[in-house]
Amino acid sequence: MTASQRREQLLDVSRQLFAEKGFEGTSVEEIAARAQVSKPVVYEHFGGKEGIYAVVVDRETTALTQALIGALERGGHPQLLVERTALALLDYIESSTDGFRILVRDSPVAQATGTFSSLIGDVAMQVEHLLADQFTKRGLDPRTAPIYAQMLVGMVALTGQYWLDARSPKKTDVAAHLVNLAWNGLSGLQKKPRLRGEDA
Repeated sequence: MTASQRREQLLDVSRQLFAEKGFEGTSVEEIAARAQVSKPVVYEHFGGKEGIYAVVVDRETTALTQALIGALERGGHPQLLVERTALALLDYIESSTDGFRILVRDSPVAQATGTFSSLIGDVAMQVEHLLADQFTKRGLDPRTAPIYAQMLVGMVALTGQYWLDARSPKKTDVAAHLVNLAWNGLSGLQKKPRLRGEDA
């Protein structure tokens, strides 16, 4: 096996273990045993568990970011953008279940730029600009776009976390329900929303 092939093998094995047990629950000994190599081989390629974890998280973050931003950058009607983004997340969860499990876990070594929450924050910033434009067109205050972007992206992200284990209903139905709530909720926004219990 070449050095490059060994590196990829160690990444595949580590990815599975981190998804199963988390960062804290995985040891270099387990990685080496499952890859059928000695511990020094793991250290030689990655310097330790933190190094291999950083590469795994970076790869997963890049893949998910590209999928989500790609769905937004294609343009089109805002409702279609919500649909594409929801499907992009669900597609990623379906095709990269281990990767998504790793991203949504809390880990002490995850960098601020490599965590799921920071990734979702980046997507929310993209959505914010789209919403501000739509709010202006509809006579709504575009200064409220950041909070609506956080709510919308958070709704999609949390639904994705739920669907990770439930896998029911089917992916397209989940996306359709997300779009239904997001779009019909957004299309009925009030200019000055008030809580029912507030004094008039």
